[in-house]
Amino acid sequence: MNLLLRILITSGLVLLIAHFMPGVHVASFTTALIVAIVLGLLNIFIKPILVILTLPVTIITLGLFLLVINALMILLCTKIVGGFSVDTFWTALFFSIILSVLQSIMNGLLGEGK
Repeated sequence: MNLLLRILITSGLVLLIAHFMPGVHVASFTTALIVAIVLGLLNIFIKPILVILTLPVTIITLGLFLLVINALMILLCTKIVGGFSVDTFWTALFFSIILSVLQSIMNGLLGEGK
């Protein structure tokens, strides 16, 4: 049940951000659901590999390179999911930052992190 709630919250946040942020396009709520699922799977399987491969750069930048990895996950998601597009790398970077902050706020409000 917890996983389903997280997916629904993430898909709602994706729709909300796409509505207000120029350069991010989501076709429908179904597309946003698929985006949430694909982002979750990419963060489980691909992101740890990228983090390990870029560990020296991440250490040198004091962790800021993780923002770049998050943006790359968003761009990879646009290639996988039809109906979801992000225009530029910078838009993907801002989208990932806003999505992460809003997810943290929602998890805090719902008491998910305990």
